[in-house]
Amino acid sequence: MQKTKVGVAGLGFIGPAHIEALRRLPDVEVVAVNDFGDEIAKAKAQTLGIEKAYGKFDDMLADPEIECVHICTPNFLHFPMAKAALEAGKHVVCEKPLANTVKEAEELVALAAKTGKVNAVHFNLRYYPLIRHMRTMREKGELGNIHSVIGTYLQDWLFYATDYNWRLEPDKSGDSRAIADIGSHLMDLIEYITGLEVVQVMADFATVHPNRKKPLKEVETYSGKMLQPEDYADVPINTEDYATVMLRFNDGSKGVITVSQVSAGRKNRINLEISGSKQTVHWCSESPNDVWIGKRDSANEVLMRDPALVHRESAALISFPGGHNEGFPDTSKQLFKEVYKAVREGKQPDNPSFPTFADGLRELLICERIIESNKKQAWVNV
Repeated sequence: MQKTKVGVAGLGFIGPAHIEALRRLPDVEVVAVNDFGDEIAKAKAQTLGIEKAYGKFDDMLADPEIECVHICTPNFLHFPMAKAALEAGKHVVCEKPLANTVKEAEELVALAAKTGKVNAVHFNLRYYPLIRHMRTMREKGELGNIHSVIGTYLQDWLFYATDYNWRLEPDKSGDSRAIADIGSHLMDLIEYITGLEVVQVMADFATVHPNRKKPLKEVETYSGKMLQPEDYADVPINTEDYATVMLRFNDGSKGVITVSQVSAGRKNRINLEISGSKQTVHWCSESPNDVWIGKRDSANEVLMRDPALVHRESAALISFPGGHNEGFPDTSKQLFKEVYKAVREGKQPDNPSFPTFADGLRELLICERIIESNKKQAWVNV
């Protein structure tokens, strides 16, 4: 079997997650990694069991063996790296957000269309099988007309003022944090499942810790490491820890989302409830293999993730029989399966099943309007 050769840039939390998922595809091989400097790249490559290590991204792009590049670096590097990769003739899978501004994302969408290269954004949460099942229920008319959407995405990894990460710095992550980081996933899921478009937003942000203590020593995300008082510097924070956004959709229905990175005990909890004229569906990422189906005139149901029970469209995302739970790592594997089918064919499909740069642009547009709404404390058109 001829394997597609891949290079992965950025080896913090999500880069190794991409590598682990790619290694589960029989026709894909990760042959190179890139990180900040030769020494760091070589050390991480050795840990991951990958032969080639590049301290410079351009050097990895010059490797003729590599056909596709995964960009898993901090947000501010997504645009220049994705642009350089497309110009170098590589297919590109980029972490979200696609860029830091709508203008940058528009340039990438245009460049991707010009080159014809496969382009994808890692909105992997679409690939929980029951998320696709909920979408299929809507497509088949089983939900009826959508009445309302309620979504939350709660985390606690920035609960303390001593919690710190590059995502807290606007020059690296952009003008929004909680909305751009986790709210983008939630908004993508809502539009993906409902088939509706958000046309107006009304947002309210809160910064729980207006000042944080930045470590003067390196601490990796989710590491749980504690430093001493003298190891910190006080830093003002200008991005949101918490946000609530009211939504108006193009069919006149309503919704609301709340995101927080300072909710104690909530490690990574997505809660999504969509109410239709026929029934309601509810899904939670902490129990991703069940979906609750609510009814008015008969008993409610809990559907288990089982390829024998779900719709054919969602069964395609299930690798194991019912009762054999699948979770977060499987979502990336299932996304990459669809992406690399296109890579093998050598071009972007006319109607991709996977999230593309255009989807990344869409979420950036909504995010910018949400930021604008919070500043104006008013409804803003998307």
